[in-house]
Amino acid sequence: MTRPALRLENIVKTFPGVRALDGVSFEVLPGEVHALMGENGAGKSTLMKVLGGIHQPNEGRILVGEEPAVMANPLEAKAKGIVFIHQELSLAEELSVAENIYLGELPRKSFGRVDWATLYARTDEILKKLKVGFDARTMVGTLSIANQQMVEIARALTVDAKAVIFDEPTASLTDSEKVVLFEVIDDLKKDGVGIIYISHRMEEIFKITDRISVLRDGEYRGTLVTKETTEDDVTQLMIGRSLDLSRNHEHAEVGDVALEVRGLSCGDLYRDISFEIRRGEVVGFYGLVGAGRTEIAETLFGLRAPSAGQILLDGEEVHLGSPVDAIARGISLVPEDRKGQGLVLGMNCRDNMTLPQVGDLTAGPFVSDGAEIAIFDQYRDKLDIRTPGWRQTVGNLSGGNQQKIVIGKWLSMHPTLLIVDEPTRGIDVGSKSEIHKLIRQLASQGYAVMVISSEMPEVLHVSDRIVAMYHGELIRTFTSDEVTEDSLIQAISGIRTDGGDKAA
Repeated sequence: MTRPALRLENIVKTFPGVRALDGVSFEVLPGEVHALMGENGAGKSTLMKVLGGIHQPNEGRILVGEEPAVMANPLEAKAKGIVFIHQELSLAEELSVAENIYLGELPRKSFGRVDWATLYARTDEILKKLKVGFDARTMVGTLSIANQQMVEIARALTVDAKAVIFDEPTASLTDSEKVVLFEVIDDLKKDGVGIIYISHRMEEIFKITDRISVLRDGEYRGTLVTKETTEDDVTQLMIGRSLDLSRNHEHAEVGDVALEVRGLSCGDLYRDISFEIRRGEVVGFYGLVGAGRTEIAETLFGLRAPSAGQILLDGEEVHLGSPVDAIARGISLVPEDRKGQGLVLGMNCRDNMTLPQVGDLTAGPFVSDGAEIAIFDQYRDKLDIRTPGWRQTVGNLSGGNQQKIVIGKWLSMHPTLLIVDEPTRGIDVGSKSEIHKLIRQLASQGYAVMVISSEMPEVLHVSDRIVAMYHGELIRTFTSDEVTEDSLIQAISGIRTDGGDKAA
């Protein structure tokens, strides 16, 4: 049998009051893509941090090839051929792409001087493989999040890797960039590198992996051969039950029009957009990256000024010059990047939830602790937020519970319109199902909900109507009864069904 490129045996890791890993074993073979799956909080990140030298195990051992290895720190792990590509970007924005890729390993000339010519040449050679549109000298801070993720991936190509860990690598990538990433992974496989692939996206797992190992509650639950299993088998192993991910065929009891948009435009980002959302319904916005969906949401939240058109709330035209105006008018936005834009990770759960209304919760010159705690308790129960208490630092929660904190923050403001951008990005399949159920419940309670999603199963599952967009244009609006996957794909590709050609 092929010897593993890497093996972890009976790893135990405890933190004060928590046994994060309980005797977990895991291996990856040379030239294999091995998925590591589990709900948020299952222990995946902790296991990889043990492998990467960030945490030291309380028990167990690591073998690279046949040799036992101690990963005292990330540099030692990298020296032994273990490369970690993090989901959370760890780049120095003030430095060039080349400096970031070779940080700590810059080629030198005599007297310790940096060999810039060699540095740039090596970097451009790597970037050529990744088919990106920037070069070695580009400042990282000027790149989009997707391109910054490609810089992270480029780091894996600079060393003689035994194993490369990809942690949610496609979360910020466009479809074309995903194709390039999968080609890079295939090249690494051909070179005999073992790939550990962490993702919540089932379609990716079944497309590129050879085996799937599952953790639950810090314990190893089993390994499946990808081509011999199904999504339902994996889901049951992850959460102990099957999920209902069928399309939404509910007929919502809708009320009055909460939001009406007429001929809204914003420069080249989107143009002549008209739609309405009624109380009690979920309207999904679906399209490729760059279609203009998020930019519409940002306009409705006062982050962008429209160049033309009208926004009406409950029949009254409004002018939203800032998020303060939007919030005052009853519009709330759950952003795509919950960690960067929706939460203050170092603050506790209560303070995050009450942040937008802290000025209204004062008792004299001080903020009323009692009022804040009452709001937190109400929405913790309403949204089933799993946390030991309000004092818990929000950065320590799972992705699904963090998302619920953001949603609770805005629900406590009693909005007319709730906008949710990529509601389950980076969230495991079990928590994803809970968020979907929550969105439907909010609609049944009379909220008008706008959902922006890049995942077709998600938008089909939660929406009463679906707005399909292409390059800043609204192509068609579907009801949940009439939409099909084919018609939706045609629409977001710019193909009109009224006899017209692709949108210009």
